[in-house]
Amino acid sequence: MASGIGRRRAAALADSSASYTERRREIRDAAAQVFRAKGYGGTSLGDIAEALGTDRASLYYYVASKEDLFQEVVRDAAEANVRRAEEIRDLDDAAPHKLELLIASVMASYAEYYPYLFVYIQEELNRLGDGKSGWAREMRKINRRFDDAVIGIVQSGMDDGSIRAVSPARVVAYGIIGMLNWTHRWYRDKDGTLPDAGAIGAAFADTLVNGLRNNPA
Repeated sequence: MASGIGRRRAAALADSSASYTERRREIRDAAAQVFRAKGYGGTSLGDIAEALGTDRASLYYYVASKEDLFQEVVRDAAEANVRRAEEIRDLDDAAPHKLELLIASVMASYAEYYPYLFVYIQEELNRLGDGKSGWAREMRKINRRFDDAVIGIVQSGMDDGSIRAVSPARVVAYGIIGMLNWTHRWYRDKDGTLPDAGAIGAAFADTLVNGLRNNPA
């Protein structure tokens, strides 16, 4: 049976007033910085409350736990990413341009949800859940759909000759995904000298896609 605070939280979520939504955004943003600094495992709801200058009990009206907060944001971001990847895959467009759109889209998402998706990549799926939870199963399905969308784009380009068949489509696709994921190690460096996510995505797209593009001699 749900607790009193749980019922109040559910009702507030359903109502989604502007003030309630804004406070949840503030909690999400504060939690993001704590997750980044301490790692997922090293962060408690008390740490997030301290970063906000409030007490842990006050947070329960907005979030049930750090797990629920983190998983909600990551799931929403991952679902948005995979829907966009599938939309790009299904466009009536050349595969190299689709890859450019995909790379730019992923980097924009990493910036929008910073650093949740980076922490998710860094900590690995099984360390953020028991591996058998509904959330973990859902995330594995989303990840497979995203992989399949990227593989589909690459394969279509190889089939029509617009992308060089330098390796099986799956290998090329995983290389692209790995390149994007590895940005969790250095994105938003401390001295602020890196370009923004849009510029990084454009540079990646230019470097990678032009290397794969099958240009007529």
